[in-house]
Amino acid sequence: MEIHLNPDQEARLSQIAMFTGKNAEELVVDAALRLLDEDSAFRAAVRKGVKQADRGEFVSEQDMDSRLHRMTDD
Repeated sequence: MEIHLNPDQEARLSQIAMFTGKNAEELVVDAALRLLDEDSAFRAAVRKGVKQADRGEFVSEQDMDSRLHRMTDD
């Protein structure tokens, strides 16, 4: 597989590579693998939520407001 970066993107990647001590290819592979892992985790969480919803397990509006309030007060 090949990827094509514009000069600015290549420069940024080179800077990160120099900072981390890895080569650019390793960084791209690491990033792609993280993306795949995060995508799998997200999809699993969505499937879990859909199953919960199918069973009628919902968070009340009051509980959701409380959760959002705690998340934004930090």
